[in-house]
Amino acid sequence: MDDELQIYRLVPLEELDGLNWQNAPSHGEVVVRGRSAGDARIVAMEGESDLPEVHAKPAEDVSAFRSDKLYSLVRDESGRYPAAGPHGVVAGQIRRDVILPKQI
Repeated sequence: MDDELQIYRLVPLEELDGLNWQNAPSHGEVVVRGRSAGDARIVAMEGESDLPEVHAKPAEDVSAFRSDKLYSLVRDESGRYPAAGPHGVVAGQIRRDVILPKQI
């Protein structure tokens, strides 16, 4: 299935001190190999934390990567990163301490 993978860049949409980052700190730009744009966001999100540990489901908005107000998703066709390879994060630093438990 590696031949179906594409390279996607998740790019922060505003400066780190912007109001939209109040509840979800930025990881900076992250590059992933994914099957689709939606899959690319999930791949990046999975690098943040173990969702069961924070009692969240993948559909809950506990990740900055799920928000199109925080991260733009761009298909990278520059050739800088090969599409062939494992499904997952290719470049960038994902901090594992930023998902907060959902407030009840």
